[in-house]
Amino acid sequence: MSDEPENSLASKAAVIAGAAIGSAAIAAALLFVKRRKARANEKPPHPEQAPETD
Repeated sequence: MSDEPENSLASKAAVIAGAAIGSAAIAAALLFVKRRKARANEKPPHPEQAPETD
């Protein structure tokens, strides 16, 4: 008999899936921060360009 458990392939797949999810989460966080910084640099519209309200 082998010293390795029978589900070693399943555990490897779980680790790979966890790494993929973690990478996606990091990518999403970086995109969010980048978008937030871009919006912070935008200047608000001037009162002359503001839409009319009642």
